[in-house]
Amino acid sequence: MELVLAIAIGVLVASGTWLLLRPRTFQVIIGLTLVSYAVNLFIFSIGGLRTGADPVLRKAADGIAQYADPLPQALVLTAIVIGFATTALFLVVLLTSRGLNGNDHVDGGDGTP
Repeated sequence: MELVLAIAIGVLVASGTWLLLRPRTFQVIIGLTLVSYAVNLFIFSIGGLRTGADPVLRKAADGIAQYADPLPQALVLTAIVIGFATTALFLVVLLTSRGLNGNDHVDGGDGTP
């Protein structure tokens, strides 16, 4: 399970980085979104990959090692909400820039070298 998660994080970071280097604004926004998904998965994996573990503490004689850590889950939930708001803001800026300039290139050019 850990290997699959590590590969997924790597693919998301690689794809996001490739899209960040593209000349169009929409591709840059999608790249930022993919990188933020990779960071969310990484933070979520810090809490431990346990199936069937209780996310909250209760009285048990086995100790605290059998529970999943709820703090990374809360951080990822907050990051998802902030990422959604940031993406919405970027899309508004993209549409405004495209309306004013007539294109959606990052450098403001027409895309010809």
